[in-house]
Amino acid sequence: MPGIRGPSEYSQEPSRDPCLKVNAKEPFNAEPPRSALVSSYVTPVHLFYKRNHGPIPIVDHIESYSVSVTGLIDNPTKLFIKDIRSLPKYNVTATLQCAGNRRTAMSKVRNVRGVGWDVSALGNAVWGGAKLADVLELLGIPKLTSSTVLGGRHVEFVSVDRCKEENGGPYKASIPLSQATNPDADVLLAYEMNGEILNRDHGFPLRVVVPGVIGARSVKWLDSINILAEECQGFFMQKDYKMFPPSVNWDNIDWSSRRPQMDFPVQSAICSLEDVQMVKPGKVSIKGYAVSGGGRGIERVDISMDGGKSWVEASRTQKPGEHYISEHNSSDKWAWVLFEATVDVSQSTEVIAKAVDSAANVQPENVESVWNLRGVLNTSWHRVLLRLGHSNL
Repeated sequence: MPGIRGPSEYSQEPSRDPCLKVNAKEPFNAEPPRSALVSSYVTPVHLFYKRNHGPIPIVDHIESYSVSVTGLIDNPTKLFIKDIRSLPKYNVTATLQCAGNRRTAMSKVRNVRGVGWDVSALGNAVWGGAKLADVLELLGIPKLTSSTVLGGRHVEFVSVDRCKEENGGPYKASIPLSQATNPDADVLLAYEMNGEILNRDHGFPLRVVVPGVIGARSVKWLDSINILAEECQGFFMQKDYKMFPPSVNWDNIDWSSRRPQMDFPVQSAICSLEDVQMVKPGKVSIKGYAVSGGGRGIERVDISMDGGKSWVEASRTQKPGEHYISEHNSSDKWAWVLFEATVDVSQSTEVIAKAVDSAANVQPENVESVWNLRGVLNTSWHRVLLRLGHSNL
């Protein structure tokens, strides 16, 4: 498309922080060390996980860049970046999480297919841009609309990003029109991240941010928006990112039997400790994150040192210096909370974290119960093993 192009090879990739744990080089997929992840409420851009499906698109002429809006609407059009910027700007603090976060733990139960993410395939950022509801209203689709006059019920986002799963075609995904036109859903066409212009890895010059939903629906390097009668038929909507039971394997899978995953379930992970950590006897600080999809707050994070027989409640924070109350007006409903608890360690033991969200959803106890062949949505209790020994902790 004019102004931006998707390269066919990887010779012009942007530079990345050397501390990132690289899970794949071509396409580039990487996450930060877990200890760095919760060092601040807002994740620095250079530490935000990177999930790509092809070479990073290159912008040649930002003035020529536009997004076409087509489909079941009365007035198909092209929107230039200046048109998007002319609309009211909103800053939305939201956590994006790959559906495959914590896949490595699931792969230890049985083999799964996918990028080997640890616990850091997520990040929390302040996204700046125009609300999609305002953009669509500009084109004649009123707010809080579930269907256009011509029968459009879904909004498809098509990327410049080319991927092998689409046989060299573009990455794409969709959300319901009712969500896209709801101002309270805070879906953005974002051009800023943490107060700065988006960088290439994270979608420059324009990306979609769908808060509370798995990261696969927040399409980067936006090329076009299509209003459709049915949900997107792309690979990553129809043949990936769906939740199957442990009994389904690659021989009996029926992709059409499940709907595309949207909201992510309640999740937590310990980040101050590795999976096996040497510690000295005494006080040990347990820190990590908890987050739930759909705008649900975190009601509680519990820590156990005895296999789940007894629990202590961790403290929860969001903005530094402010008391966190789940689903209160002062809280960021789309963002993670950081938790902390201090425990007394006198012997080698397993530490467990589990979160409960504002709808009383709780993480399942065992990874075996949520195992699936793609290794997505591992939201089981997070466990780390503490061994007594010499340590700086």
